[in-house]
Amino acid sequence: MLRLAVTGAGFALATAALLPFQWVSVRFAWPLRRLIPTLFHRIVCALFGVKVRQVGRPVSDRPLLIVSNHVSWLDISVITSRLPVVFVAKSEIASWPLFGLFAKLQRSVFVDRARRQKTRAVNAEIAERLAGGDPVVLFGEGTSSDGNRVLPFRSALIGAAGDALAEGGAVTIQPLSIAYTGFQGLPMGRQHRPVAAWYGAADLVPHLLHIGRHGGIDVTLTWGEPVRLDAGTADRKAVTRRLEASVRRLTAEALRGRVVGRR
Repeated sequence: MLRLAVTGAGFALATAALLPFQWVSVRFAWPLRRLIPTLFHRIVCALFGVKVRQVGRPVSDRPLLIVSNHVSWLDISVITSRLPVVFVAKSEIASWPLFGLFAKLQRSVFVDRARRQKTRAVNAEIAERLAGGDPVVLFGEGTSSDGNRVLPFRSALIGAAGDALAEGGAVTIQPLSIAYTGFQGLPMGRQHRPVAAWYGAADLVPHLLHIGRHGGIDVTLTWGEPVRLDAGTADRKAVTRRLEASVRRLTAEALRGRVVGRR
């Protein structure tokens, strides 16, 4: 209980201290709008006892689209703690108390899957972020999993890269694997992975409180080989299959403890 109280107090303090600066930075398009979320999510990881191991590195090429698997709400903090990014999120998140505000202040792009006629506008917004130099993160599965497997990727999501090619340019797409590998200093087996995974009909607040109470989660981020996509090679389905295969392989290796790399 004491740990949860300390975690909650630290989270509230970090939010109160950094949120106003982020709001102003986004309002006036200051460079700090990219740095503050990274600092905030590093604090969140420390408070919740999440230890991130990074294998490989994100490429420096821009525009950069990152396609990752999705396991938990923790993915947002884990990824942002290592790289200033913009996320593509489902539209209902925008209305969530507090977390919707966080997503907006990180300049997330919200997608309403029930209104396909808005796809062009959404892709144009993603392309705008890419053109501005922001790495954009897409969760290729379109939902979260139990962390033991990678679900099939949706080729329609790669349409955002196609919009970035409107004027004959090119975009780099880099696969990223997220694997939750340890809990309380021990390997996290299949039966314990739901401790970190948030999926299906699980409620957010109880899951968040559980992690805040216990902490001690190890996660491995593994960066895969990038794909350079231009107007002449824009086969979305083939690219999607390649990205999915890469993330699936990297995730399996991380869960089996077979990856070797530097933090």
